[in-house]
Amino acid sequence: MLQLAVDRFNADYGAALDERRFEDWPGFFAEDGCYKVQARENFDRGLPLALLAFESQGMMKDRVYGITQTIYHAPYYTRHVVGPARVLGEQGDRVMAQASYAVFRTRPGDTSEVYNVGRYIDEFVRAPDGLKLASRTCVYDSEMVLNSLIYPI
Repeated sequence: MLQLAVDRFNADYGAALDERRFEDWPGFFAEDGCYKVQARENFDRGLPLALLAFESQGMMKDRVYGITQTIYHAPYYTRHVVGPARVLGEQGDRVMAQASYAVFRTRPGDTSEVYNVGRYIDEFVRAPDGLKLASRTCVYDSEMVLNSLIYPI
């Protein structure tokens, strides 16, 4: 059942982003949840530098405001494809899991392209309304990120 819950969580997470429901994104995290997008090279070496690093829902809400109200960019759509999660363990109310992801980007009237590929390294906390992310680190495999990273991965 835990495997199903994590996979369902990831499907709902990707759908919210693909449907541009960015205001829902912080709600996938615990109040003090952390979100980081980090190059594999830095992650593997234990280096802290990340493209994005948010340490609370409040910081994520600020990012959503920026995405929806202040950042000007050529519009594009995303499609998240998330593989089945590997549930790595449980400790109390915490669940550790990893899942591979691929995010595709399509600009209106243009072709689709691979935007970002990597793995989610997650720590979930059990909440009354289901799983919430205590932390999600998106470790991307690409050495280059196309243009700028605007939408969450």
